[in-house]
Amino acid sequence: MPRPERVFTLRELTRLLRLTPKRAGQLRRLGVLRGDEAGYRFRELVSARAASALLEGGATVRQVREALDGARRLAPDALTPLAELRLVVQDQKIVVEHGRMRLDPRTGQALLDFESGDLERETVESLLMGMVRPLIPPADAAEIWFARASAWDGDPERWEEAVEAYGRVVDIDPGYAAAWNNLGLLQHRMGRYERAQACYRAALDADDSCCQAAFNLGSLHEDLSDLPTAIGWYRRALEMEPDYADAHFNLAGVLGKAGQPEAAALHWRRYLELDLGSPWARIARSHLDEVDGVLGDGEDEGDDRPGAGQ
Repeated sequence: MPRPERVFTLRELTRLLRLTPKRAGQLRRLGVLRGDEAGYRFRELVSARAASALLEGGATVRQVREALDGARRLAPDALTPLAELRLVVQDQKIVVEHGRMRLDPRTGQALLDFESGDLERETVESLLMGMVRPLIPPADAAEIWFARASAWDGDPERWEEAVEAYGRVVDIDPGYAAAWNNLGLLQHRMGRYERAQACYRAALDADDSCCQAAFNLGSLHEDLSDLPTAIGWYRRALEMEPDYADAHFNLAGVLGKAGQPEAAALHWRRYLELDLGSPWARIARSHLDEVDGVLGDGEDEGDDRPGAGQ
C-alpha cells in the first residue's frame, strides 16, 4: 500500500490559495510556482501564500523579487525565506518584521517607525522583568512549528518531537487541518489508532474538503480489517478529489479483497490513467491483468464510479 506523501499538486495549491490566472503568472515570474511534476511541500505553499499576499498588498513583482533577494542575504540559513521571515508591505515598500524591528531587506537597515517613548519604556521593562520578546511573530508561530514538525516527521527517531510540534500547532490554531492530518498520520504509524482516528476527524472538522484525512481514515480502517468502512472513506476522498491517484489504488485493492473484482478493475484502470511511471503502476497493472483474467474479455464491469450513490 503506498504511503501518501504530503506534497501538494499545482492544482491543489491554486485552489487552496485561490489564485487567479494573473496572480499565478506573477508567482511563476518570481520562481515560486513551477511545473506540476515535483509538487510542492508545505513550506513552498506558505512561500507562495506570502508572495501572493505581498502582491495583493500592492507590491510589484520586481519589488517582491528584490525583497526576496535581500531576505536571503539577511537570513542565509533560511531554506525558504518567504516562509520563515515575515515580509509586509509598508508605505508601498516591502519590509521584514523581526520582533519589534522592521528592516529594509535590500540594505538590512533598521527602520525606526515606533514611538521612542514607547520603545524606551518597553526596553526598561524588559531589563527589569527579564522579559524577552518572541522572535517569531504570533501570527506565524503555527506555521513555524508546522515547518519544524514536517522536517522531523520523516525520521522515526524524531517522531515524538514531531508529535509535540504538531500538537503546538493545533494548540495555537485548532482549525489547522493539515496539522491535524499529519499528527494523525504520525499516531497511525506509531500504532496509536484511536488517537489517529480522532486527529483525522479533527482535520475534517476543520476543513471538510481535506481529502488526505479521508484517505487516511480509509487506510486506518483497512489496517483494522474493517473493509466496508475503509471503502466508504476512500470513496469520500474521491468525492473530494476525483483524480486522487492513491485513493484509486487503495480503493481498488480493498474492493478486490472484498470480493468485488469488477469494481476494483475500474479503479485500477483509473489509477493507471493517472500514474503510468511509478513502481506502483506496475503493481496496478498486474492486479488489473489478474482481474481481467477472472472476468474474461468483454464482461460488463458494473457501475462503480467514484462519487456514485452508495
